Amino acid sequence: MNETPDAMPVHVSVENQLPEDLHRAMGVFIADHPQWDQYRLVQAAIAGFLFQQGCKERAVAQHYLAGLFHQQTCTQDALHS
Repeated sequence: MNETPDAMPVHVSVENQLPEDLHRAMGVFIADHPQWDQYRLVQAAIAGFLFQQGCKERAVAQHYLAGLFHQQTCTQDALHS
């Protein structure tokens, strides 16, 4: 899939059930770190897991690195500049 720099990133909704204690910990983290929200946290967690398991896709690596450095993805940055 070739993406043009000015294209809006594709998003897919995912429904998931979390253990209550994990959900509570996520809420505490987000309350302590207002720059994060539940969507960004889940994206960072999934990208981190995939990257650490050896996923070689460039987009996954970009999401992983953006999560590490608390930045928006490159595609989102290009839209806001």
